[in-house]
Amino acid sequence: MKNETYLGNLFGLTDRVAVVIGGTGELCGAMAQGFACAGAQVVLVGRNPEKGKARLARITEAGGRGWFHAAEASNKADLEGLLAEVLKKSGRVDIVVNGAGTNSPTPFLDIKEDEFDRILQVNLKSVFLGCQVFGRHLVAEGKGGSIINLGSMSGIVPLSRVFTYSATKAAVHNLSKNLAREWAPHRVRVNTLVPGFFPAEQNKKVLTPERVASIMGHTPMGRFGQANELVGAALLLASEAAGSFITGTEIVVDGGFNAMSL
Repeated sequence: MKNETYLGNLFGLTDRVAVVIGGTGELCGAMAQGFACAGAQVVLVGRNPEKGKARLARITEAGGRGWFHAAEASNKADLEGLLAEVLKKSGRVDIVVNGAGTNSPTPFLDIKEDEFDRILQVNLKSVFLGCQVFGRHLVAEGKGGSIINLGSMSGIVPLSRVFTYSATKAAVHNLSKNLAREWAPHRVRVNTLVPGFFPAEQNKKVLTPERVASIMGHTPMGRFGQANELVGAALLLASEAAGSFITGTEIVVDGGFNAMSL
C-alpha cells in the first residue's frame, strides 16, 4: 500500500461532517481547515459572520468545503438549532469541537461576579451544552463519533493572572473525562486537546513583555506555538481509524512547557 493511501485511510475524514464551535477563532479555525483538507465537510460556528467568511475563503482556497452558522455557544436553543440545521444540510454529525473561549487578566481579589459569571458561561457552560446537545444525538444514533473539547495548560498546572479562565478549563478537563467514561460503550469518544502557549485572541491581553519572557524561559522550544501545529493532534482525535481507542485523554501540544520544572 502506498504511503499516501495508508495515511489517507488512517487520518482521512472523507464523507465526515465536523462541527467546529468557535471555528471563527484562530486556533479552532486552523483545526477546521485541517479537517476540511482531510476531506470533511466543516461547519464553522461563531458569532462573527465576517470572520466565518474569511476562514471559509481560506478553506475553499485549500480545496476544502464547508459553511458558516451563527450561534451563541452558551445558548442551548442556539445549539439545538445548529444541530437541526447541520442534519438538514449535511445529513450527519461525526466530529464536534467545543472551542469557544474568553480570558481576563484581572487579579483574583479584584474579580467581579459579573466577570466571573461571563467567563464561566463562555468557557464551561458552552462546553457543557455542546456536549449535551450533540452527545445526546451521537449516543442515540449509535454510530459513534468524536467530541474534542479545547482545554488549556492552565487546566493542568496553575498559571498566574488567569484565575477564572484556569478554573473553567480545569472543569472542562474533568467534564471530558467523565463523559468519555460514560459514553465509551456507545463508541462516542471524548478527549481534551490542550494547547500550550499560542498567540490566540483571548490570550493577547495578558501577554505583556514580562509574561512573554517568563513563558519563553519555561518553554524548551523557546517559542509560541503556531495555530497549524494543532492540526495533527486534532486529526488524530477526530479520525475513527487512527483514534478509535483514544478516549478520556488529554493531548498536550505545548513545546515542552509541561515537561519543564527548573
